[in-house]
Amino acid sequence: MARETLDARQAAEVLGVKLETLYAYVSRGLLKSLPGEGRARLYRRRDLERLRQRGSAAGVLAWGAPVLESGITQVTAEGPLYRGHSAVGLARDGVGFERVAELLWTGALPARARWAPTPAPPPVPAAPPLQRLAVLVPLLGLADPARCLREPEAVLPRARRVIRALSQALALPGREAQAARRRDVAGVLAAGLGARGGAAGRRALDQLLVLWADHELNVSAFAARVAASAQADLYGCLSAGLAALSGPLHGGCSLQVAALFEEVARPERAAEVVLARLARGDGVPGFAHPLYPQGDPRAVPLLDAARALGGARVEVADAVIEAVREHRSLAPTVDVGSVALTLALGIPAAHTPGLIAIGRAAGWVAHTLEQYAEGSLIRPRARYRDPRPGLA
Repeated sequence: MARETLDARQAAEVLGVKLETLYAYVSRGLLKSLPGEGRARLYRRRDLERLRQRGSAAGVLAWGAPVLESGITQVTAEGPLYRGHSAVGLARDGVGFERVAELLWTGALPARARWAPTPAPPPVPAAPPLQRLAVLVPLLGLADPARCLREPEAVLPRARRVIRALSQALALPGREAQAARRRDVAGVLAAGLGARGGAAGRRALDQLLVLWADHELNVSAFAARVAASAQADLYGCLSAGLAALSGPLHGGCSLQVAALFEEVARPERAAEVVLARLARGDGVPGFAHPLYPQGDPRAVPLLDAARALGGARVEVADAVIEAVREHRSLAPTVDVGSVALTLALGIPAAHTPGLIAIGRAAGWVAHTLEQYAEGSLIRPRARYRDPRPGLA
């Protein structure tokens, strides 16, 4: 048994990663853990070898390995830098989402950025928020006869219109007119979703959008770039980004965090639920970002804003954070901060992926423009693995 299973430190050595990254693999469902003595967890050697070989076979596309050059966002221990500007600093200083989007697109942070109002978006079938956005983007493209134009002066006005239209499309029934009257994207969302907290609530939503605006070559940004490298129009690139974001290992993680908070329900149950999950080897979603072993800096301002708004659901989030810190020494990611803030604002947690998509759309546009300028096709090669034993 000792040869077949390893403790956490040994497992991390096999994979060549830090303990925090090992726990993140479990949280993301990439690795299963087994109960050991006390609170210790064990890991099957064959699972570790399989995960290591998969990363090796992926070559330059393995998690965390650079695959192309970009001048948009740099990931640092202090959080992402947007064209050299700290995303956390921009959020804390109250720099609006529109200004940050223009920074990502042009490289210059404007003193102000006012996007023109847009007509009401076409109606889409009733569906979860992220799916509604995925249906709306191609509809907007169908109505745009010049969608094939790829020069920045043609793409940027479209990007502003599309992002604002997507924001209006998230409005709850009966709140569409209130949302359309607001000038800024955060205001559109606050009015459309009935966010509480007044001006403070709107500013908190602005922070969420800014902190989600880009994160280097995350999976959805890479999907948008691949589409852009094939010269897909802006709507196609945004659709690619939305499709990737919907996965449970990306934007869909927020729904798992929301389900965790719902399961806990009361702060006094947090430790019980967390320990039960760890005992089953299920992991706890929303903790231990592999790029931030000391903690995700983007989560901090969002949690601060949620606590300032207050409420029983924020107390549940804090209790979960404390339980995970005590039993696994893991810090919350931006997903936990986003769900906590959404709930503090009185917005249904099911809308968190939609809010994330609005923010991240700014980054998808930036990567689309950069890839258009690069002019090359992203076309990696596969290392063929013959399924017949002995013939690979």
